[in-house]
Amino acid sequence: MSKLEVKVVAVGDGAVGKTCGLMSFAKNEFPKRYVPTVFDNFSTNVTVDDKPILLTLWDTAGQEDYDQLRPLSYPGTDIFLMMFSSISPTSLENIKYKWLPEVREHCAETPFMLVCTKLDLREDQDYCSQNNIKPVTTEQGKKMAKELGAAGYEEMSALTQKNLHTCFNNAIRIVIGAKDPNSGGSNQNSGGSGSTTKTGGSSADEKSCCVLL
Repeated sequence: MSKLEVKVVAVGDGAVGKTCGLMSFAKNEFPKRYVPTVFDNFSTNVTVDDKPILLTLWDTAGQEDYDQLRPLSYPGTDIFLMMFSSISPTSLENIKYKWLPEVREHCAETPFMLVCTKLDLREDQDYCSQNNIKPVTTEQGKKMAKELGAAGYEEMSALTQKNLHTCFNNAIRIVIGAKDPNSGGSNQNSGGSGSTTKTGGSSADEKSCCVLL
């Protein structure tokens, strides 16, 4: 059985956990310190619903300094993961006012999933209390996802890996459903099999779904 190639691009504010999420899923590693990403991409082999997938993950910089460079990673994207931090309501608002408009400028029809990160910190009441944080609730996240027309909504922790594989597997299911309507792929709330092994850093071939202006 030939492998389906899926390109996933993570976007969102700096320090919301994009790199941590991608590395935790693909490499089973959690970065020990924060280093802003410019561009990074790597590939893993996964199996979702008994379908072999060559998954290419693209990490992008959220800082304004890279606004002109970041869209260079968008061509050929099958699905965007628009990530915001559960402990940063501003990062959720920026999905609406910055990230979705930017993505839609270059990829008008490409589906996206709204992803809430740092679930472990939202569940840490002492941390939120000590830092005077009012975290984003699940209801708020789902409401925003519906308002923006997201293909799915997920919450996960890169540190504990809670819901991590479910998040990526459901993103892949959305792509499978779009590429093969008869496959039954959809954004379900239960994860399929998702063992991963790094196979290299080659990028996926460009597709016609995105254009650079």
